[in-house]
Amino acid sequence: MNKILLWSITAALAGFLFGFDTVVISGADKKLQELWHTSDVFHGSVVMAMALWGTVLGAIFGGIPTNTLGRKKTLIWIGVLFLGSAIGSAFANGPWTFAFFRFLGGLGIGASTIAAPAYVSEIAPAKDRGRLVSLYQFNIVLGILMAFLSNYLLRDAGENAWRWMVGVMAFPAFFYTLIVFTIPESPRWLLSKSRTADAKIILEKIDPTAKIEDLMQEMNIGENENKAIKEETIFLKKYRFPLVLAFLIALFNQFSGINAFLYYAPRIFAEAGLEESAALISSVGIGITNLVFTLFGVFLIDILGRKVLMYIGSVGYIISLGLVSVAFFLKWQGMQVPLFLFLFIASHAIGQGAVIWVFISEIFPNHLRAGGQAFGSSTHWILAAIIPSAIPFLFSTIGAGVVFLIFAVMMVFQLLFVIFMMPETKGKSLEELQETILKKVN
Repeated sequence: MNKILLWSITAALAGFLFGFDTVVISGADKKLQELWHTSDVFHGSVVMAMALWGTVLGAIFGGIPTNTLGRKKTLIWIGVLFLGSAIGSAFANGPWTFAFFRFLGGLGIGASTIAAPAYVSEIAPAKDRGRLVSLYQFNIVLGILMAFLSNYLLRDAGENAWRWMVGVMAFPAFFYTLIVFTIPESPRWLLSKSRTADAKIILEKIDPTAKIEDLMQEMNIGENENKAIKEETIFLKKYRFPLVLAFLIALFNQFSGINAFLYYAPRIFAEAGLEESAALISSVGIGITNLVFTLFGVFLIDILGRKVLMYIGSVGYIISLGLVSVAFFLKWQGMQVPLFLFLFIASHAIGQGAVIWVFISEIFPNHLRAGGQAFGSSTHWILAAIIPSAIPFLFSTIGAGVVFLIFAVMMVFQLLFVIFMMPETKGKSLEELQETILKKVN
């Protein structure tokens, strides 16, 4: 188990780079616009958003290298992308150069949401799989906090402080790229490529006492017809149910309003009547709340199960978003809105935040896991690009109260999804899940 934990942590560190890269740009935001004299539209859509579009493309196409090169090689290339992005962004001499290198980092983020959860889910024992895969989400949250802290510490680093802010990620990226060489390839991926001898060597490393032949036979359930399955895609009728599950959990993740809230927390607090200093302090509180309840989610996911955490999260979403909406309609002032939003972020961290990447990595057959991850991840990231982009316009037209009411109603639909559609995946092997989930269609 110690080896599996170490390999899982190593792969999940891609999440740290994801979180760090996503947030670190906030420290350079205003300085870059002043330096290059760019318009609001150009600055927002090119300089700031290029990493996000890289993320969307990385999520859409990241399943290709994850499936063809393997989980390990893809993770190595992800580290290289992050390293190149950090160094290139730090030395950029204009907005287009900067945007290009930020785009590379975005590709790394998108691909990491496929390769890292897929890898960990395939090496982890069933009883610990949820906890180990959710280390990826924990690392995202930790990376976000470290980026905020890094930006704060580097704020007085002189005229080129922004270069240090975006460039400092080169250090964790370099470390990650080195240590990911030490992990073995996923035995399930090797079996899907008919590399039985290589898979056997790794399975013996994972558990020397296990009956390797029995384990390999179990993993190869439904995959003996390798020539036939190589032609399959996730869009075949028999894979419709896991495809719908991946789509809906990703859709509800973003229709909770989580990314819209994280991107615009100070603006939302200002809309609620808080002064700028109080708004910034409240934003820090959000980051701490996110980290603490993500830890709870990681600890509980293999004890209570995925569905129970989603029940808790869904009810918490409905209550907190409903209260935020009422607060805006009734024009409540003071600390009520921050407190309601702390409840919202806690509900997300213990529910959707802990579950989404674990669940999507469990519901597809071994040979289609990368494609399934890519579908769920790209759904998530396309909505993550669209919904936050609409928030300033929606706030100024229909108002914040209506926006949060829409999010609350969507979370009622999420609760219905959890009750009537979502299968429990706790404690079952990936092959058991493959059989039971596919029976829902066939």
